[in-house]
Amino acid sequence: MEKRTNKRKWNWAQILAIFVLVTLVISMVYAIVNLITAPSGNVPEGQQTKGDYSLMLMQCVLGVVVLFLPSIISKKMKFVIPNAMYIVFIVFLYCAIYLGEVRSFYYLIPNWDTILHTFSGAMLGGLGFSIVSLLNNDERVTLSMSPVFVALFACSFAVFLGVFWEFYEFAADSFGMNMQKTMLEDGTMLQGHAAVADTMGDLFVDFLGAFVISIVGYFSIRKNKKWMKNFEFKKIDEDKAK
Repeated sequence: MEKRTNKRKWNWAQILAIFVLVTLVISMVYAIVNLITAPSGNVPEGQQTKGDYSLMLMQCVLGVVVLFLPSIISKKMKFVIPNAMYIVFIVFLYCAIYLGEVRSFYYLIPNWDTILHTFSGAMLGGLGFSIVSLLNNDERVTLSMSPVFVALFACSFAVFLGVFWEFYEFAADSFGMNMQKTMLEDGTMLQGHAAVADTMGDLFVDFLGAFVISIVGYFSIRKNKKWMKNFEFKKIDEDKAK
């Protein structure tokens, strides 16, 4: 009699998610310890303050929550997120929070913030295409969109979320954070045009990334390119799942 062994199959998306989760949890502990011991007020150049560690802790907590969000939403809405899209999302989360905030890449690597905003614009534009695809495959929704309208929706969706993120950064900075980078690493506060340059630059590259992916998506839909299927949400057939 053969014994059945139920071995769980791991994929790269799950492995990366666990790696990022562990990294963020360790970073949270690191931020809490330093939040207790770090000086407040004026500090020597290059030394981080309590405000820096508060921002680090908040970002890591948000990262852990957001990491689980796709899985929660997909289970509730009964659809499958492709591994390719989830991996892109996890890599972005790691680069933005761990490398950017914990490892200070925002200050150490020139244009790191700009690169991430461009990437996020493209990623959210791709998410817009996936949402339309999911609605098209839902029998309860009667939807027929031209490739132009789908591309416009994807671009608008990405830019809207980019604007919403800037609202979040502005609100966080009201509590002494420095998400909009209006304060340099040495504590110097930017004034006038320089103070809003980060926000406007972020919005511009958000649009640029979304626009590029929308153009690519438009021609891919028109020419029926199959590679886009790797990034589309798949509705779960409840009859087959039973």
